[in-house]
Amino acid sequence: MALQRRMQMAVLIVGHVTKDGGIAGPKTLEHLVDAVLYFEGDRFQTFRILRGVKNRFGSTNEMGIFEMVAEGLREVTNPSELFLSQDRSRRVGSVVVPSQIGTRTLLVEIQALTSRTAFPAPTRRASGVDFNRMSLIAAVLSRRIGMDLGGVDIYVNAVGGVDLEEPAADLGIALAIASSFSNRAIDPRICAFGEVGLSAEVRGTTQAGNRVLEAKRLGFQKAIVSADSVRAIGKTEGIEVVTVRTLHEALEAAVVL
Repeated sequence: MALQRRMQMAVLIVGHVTKDGGIAGPKTLEHLVDAVLYFEGDRFQTFRILRGVKNRFGSTNEMGIFEMVAEGLREVTNPSELFLSQDRSRRVGSVVVPSQIGTRTLLVEIQALTSRTAFPAPTRRASGVDFNRMSLIAAVLSRRIGMDLGGVDIYVNAVGGVDLEEPAADLGIALAIASSFSNRAIDPRICAFGEVGLSAEVRGTTQAGNRVLEAKRLGFQKAIVSADSVRAIGKTEGIEVVTVRTLHEALEAAVVL
């Protein structure tokens, strides 16, 4: 370390991870270094995600996406296309959410599947989204909207292996679950984002303007957002911004109810 500081060199240390995804061995090494990066990937896919979990000199919310090709790793310059299905036809239980990951705006497709259970306790599974928030949204749909989800299995997945931890994905999760439950497809040219409260209100989120601009760039024609985000979005051309204050209004705007 002393030589590194004297020569002003960057030192990279490569280590192993456990089955739980943590760095193997004692935590001493993590405390010594300035940054800890996880290089994640699925062996069945060619894409790899570089994610920061510690950074003494900046944000840990940044994410880099690479593709493994014959010549080696290549940066994915338009990562939103990675998380969106190439087939943009109408599909039940599918909605696109503009997600803010660090300084980068990514459009991520959220899929949901609901099915009547034959067992006393329904199954709930979440991949890429927070399980507790999914359960909260399901409770709001049941109590405030009147959807009978008590005896229904619910599966929610964020396509592409990305983790959506921000509350802005709430509205997308709610629309995807409602679409699957009602068996009514949402227009694939619609995207949605916003935080859903326990009273079924839709709250504003950060970087609303960037999210709408990214959706417009990729050809989306309508964005369902919270009325609290109107000022941050400003005037937009080429995409219709539909403002809602409640989850019921959002479901009507998406033609799910």
